[in-house]
Amino acid sequence: MSAVIQLRNIKKFYPLGKEGVWALRGISFEIEAGELVAIIGPSGSGKSTLMHILGCLDAPTEGKYILAGKDTTGLSDRELAKLRNAQIGFVFQSFHLLPRYTALENVALPLVYAGVSRRERLRRAEAMLEAVGLRDRLNHRPNELSGGQRQRVAIARALVNNPALLLADEPTGNLDSTTSEEILRLFLELNRRGHTVVVVTHEPDIAARMHRQIVLRDGLIAEDRRSIPVTA
Repeated sequence: MSAVIQLRNIKKFYPLGKEGVWALRGISFEIEAGELVAIIGPSGSGKSTLMHILGCLDAPTEGKYILAGKDTTGLSDRELAKLRNAQIGFVFQSFHLLPRYTALENVALPLVYAGVSRRERLRRAEAMLEAVGLRDRLNHRPNELSGGQRQRVAIARALVNNPALLLADEPTGNLDSTTSEEILRLFLELNRRGHTVVVVTHEPDIAARMHRQIVLRDGLIAEDRRSIPVTA
């Protein structure tokens, strides 16, 4: 296996008044290709800051982040955006689907920015929606879909570029328990197919479904453990 994520002594400082706050105070770990990892911690632990750095949405104050072999240090906003689109698939709690677009058009959108032809991006989007069980919802708009279906569309969109990393931020936060279970099972299946999945969460029962749990507390790693995941 090769490392998809390499973090080396990552620190993040936010100016606040005269003193400021260190949200991250020295985070180092690697995530190999094909891992299924939860990043967990209470409010204020630094997990949201870490998620933004992992997603190339923010840069660390100190330290080095290497994503899929690419050192992100010193990259411009444009270069980071290009790297994000090529290497990271995002899944958010609130889905972030465009309401006027169909499921097919929402999933195809990242391929527009990648310069893929219309015919090819629609073909790939249709195949990805079929892979997440939505072959019969291609032309439905978000308001015509259930919460679970919308999250499946978001997952298909995240995967359509075949990214190195699937990064999910509280992906079941807006779903009921039954639908949450369906989405978690989909993540497990995607991981079995070889996708590298990182789920950022504050819920221990969700973290327990992952193969590895990185626990943050006060901007530091309190625990990094591997376990046999809970299956139900």
